[in-house]
Amino acid sequence: MAPPESNKKRKAITKDSVEADEVVLSDGTDGLEPGFLDSVLSQSEDESSDGSESDTSNLDGDDIDDFEGSGDDLMSEEVPLDADSGGHVPLKVNGSSESEPKLLEASGDELQPNHVITQDANGNTRYVYRDIDPIYDSDDSDAPETTNTIGNIPLSFYDSYPHIGYDINGKKIARPAKGEALDALLDSIDIPKGWTGLTDPNTGKPLELTEQELDVLRRIQMNEIPEDGFDPYPATVEYFSGKTETMPLSAAPEPKRRFIPSKHEAKRVMKIVRAIREGRILPYKPPLEEEEEDLDIKRYDIWANEAPRLDHPMNVPAPKLPPPGYEESYHPPPEYLPDPKERKLWEEADEEDRDRDYLPSDHKSLRKVPGYDGFIKEKFERCLDLYLAPRIRRSKLSIDPESLLPKLPNPDELRPFPTTCATIFHGHEGRVRSLAVDPSGVWLASGGDDGTIRIWELLTGRQLCYVKVSSDEAVNVVRWRPGTDAVILSAAAGEDLYFIIPAIASPELETRSRSLLDAGFGYATSNPSSESTKKTSAAQWTRPATHLLESDVLLQTRLRSTVKVISWHRRGDYLATVSPSGQSSAVAIHTLSKHLTQQPFRRLKGIPQSAQFHPAKPIFFVATQRTIRSYDLSRQELLKIIQPGARWISSFDVHPLGDNIIVGSYDKRLLWHDLDLSVRPYKTLRYHKKAIRQVRFHAGGLPLFADASDDGSLQVFHGKVVGDMMENATIVPVKVLKGHKVVKDLGVLDLDWHPREPWMVSAGADGTCRLWM
Repeated sequence: MAPPESNKKRKAITKDSVEADEVVLSDGTDGLEPGFLDSVLSQSEDESSDGSESDTSNLDGDDIDDFEGSGDDLMSEEVPLDADSGGHVPLKVNGSSESEPKLLEASGDELQPNHVITQDANGNTRYVYRDIDPIYDSDDSDAPETTNTIGNIPLSFYDSYPHIGYDINGKKIARPAKGEALDALLDSIDIPKGWTGLTDPNTGKPLELTEQELDVLRRIQMNEIPEDGFDPYPATVEYFSGKTETMPLSAAPEPKRRFIPSKHEAKRVMKIVRAIREGRILPYKPPLEEEEEDLDIKRYDIWANEAPRLDHPMNVPAPKLPPPGYEESYHPPPEYLPDPKERKLWEEADEEDRDRDYLPSDHKSLRKVPGYDGFIKEKFERCLDLYLAPRIRRSKLSIDPESLLPKLPNPDELRPFPTTCATIFHGHEGRVRSLAVDPSGVWLASGGDDGTIRIWELLTGRQLCYVKVSSDEAVNVVRWRPGTDAVILSAAAGEDLYFIIPAIASPELETRSRSLLDAGFGYATSNPSSESTKKTSAAQWTRPATHLLESDVLLQTRLRSTVKVISWHRRGDYLATVSPSGQSSAVAIHTLSKHLTQQPFRRLKGIPQSAQFHPAKPIFFVATQRTIRSYDLSRQELLKIIQPGARWISSFDVHPLGDNIIVGSYDKRLLWHDLDLSVRPYKTLRYHKKAIRQVRFHAGGLPLFADASDDGSLQVFHGKVVGDMMENATIVPVKVLKGHKVVKDLGVLDLDWHPREPWMVSAGADGTCRLWM
């Protein structure tokens, strides 16, 4: 079977002399017999498989004649000879012992094979040429070395093959040595110059750099310019004189001409003055604005020919007086005539207060009606009204004033909140200055002017125990330690701070509470050389007197000034006290487990009024008379200064979420602050007639807060705070609680919420405490 026809041509060129001989063979059928290539180019499959000696295809005489006779058709198949030959050399095939037939190559007088003829995968003829060995004077002496011809195909495609691509002749390029073989080779030889350790992605061979490339890399590593001949330090070009002057300005005296008026300028000025005097130069005068009357504009009386028109904003109808009634008649009925008393009242009344400008009068006939004495005055006022009247009718806005107020929810929808007084606690002599509900919500502690601390049962109002800590000083504040793991009550009377464990808890809870108070004595014993003992201590932690120990007062702390405020940290190990008269030692932070007292501020701007810890973050709030400062305890820096705008701050409280605070002031204002929004108040509420003494949030998760005032009332508010930054807090007053009596201009002095229920307790100047449910 003859191979398929193909129009491809391949050339075999050899240069044995100055004029090269060219032999062109075509695998087409132009001038060749169909069986010619079969006899010359065929190769037995059996011979290629077993490697035995292959038969050599011979060219008989007839085939040679046919090949030579096709010269007219094949223009490029002629082989030119040297000048002395003068003709064409016929193709000859010599017998060869090679297994594959080869074409011939002109070399001197004989033709030698230059390529090998094989078959490709489709059975077509394939010519594989041998590599050309260029000689010294050959044009191919500068030909590049064999490169990979796989194009842009990644080398990863050849990972499963022993070769990495093909050269220009289609031969496989072997994979370079790697791994152990490459390591052994590198160990046996020295590293060549230019070795980088990288792999060329095109050839898969090690990438080597030339001397020039290595020099560029060296310059870049040394922070130098890669280009040769660049001078980083060129010669300085002197743009100014190199002479150094001691004084940049001349020390010569000023010339006299600088102080004498110029004669040339005087002549020019006088020339202009003469021109002004003679009138040749006139000063500028702004043109007078004269309004020229436009003859096209007609001026006429708009109400001369008044006719009814449709209602329109530009139509101003003539004002019309109402028709006269019986009162304006010259002979009205007797019931319309005023009596002497009404006439006297009308005459004595002011003209602006009279309901009408005249009094009805009775005349028997129209001829006896006198002239109206206020005729000229009324006409003049009417002319003024017409002159000043607007030319466009303005429609009044019909707005309901109640629609301008914000729509608040119904208080019944905001329940639960306290509404009535459930229990009254009697027992204190004088004012009850402070009270607090314990974390369990079962007991209530109160302190007053009689120097006693009393503990009550919250629901029943029964007094469980009381302790008289001082006979001269009043108990200013009482606060329970947060947490239910121990029952510790702290109270301040004068300069002393007392820690009490009342006999109302279980023995196990009482033992745990005593261990917390006694832990500080062990710490002081184990650390005798601490820095706090070297300096003068801000407070003295001691055991109280014997009669106080018998009353369950286990620890006493003596400060330098009277304590007014106690604020516990949420963990129960730290508490802060505020002494407004203490100056530099006004604010102190105490550590219960170590019996240590710290004074974080050397001086404060203003008199401190209160202090509190943040419910979740290490932030400490200190309130002075006008501002509230927040400090970061971990970084020991000032965060922000809150400015409520009040004249004198009485108290403040932090929301359980920590982003809002409420501030009460002695100038009867309650202020709500959103710390994320601004340092200024978000809402200002005025519901009291006297000073606000105490404000408090509900710490049990209910959206409630309240304030206590000297007017004897408590105002309960619904304050809802959401986590969405785009929604503001909802503040609604829901209830006013009244019951305390005002004694010597003092009303409700303190309040506190139940830890879980919507119940509130208040302490008043009338000596009672009240539970509101």
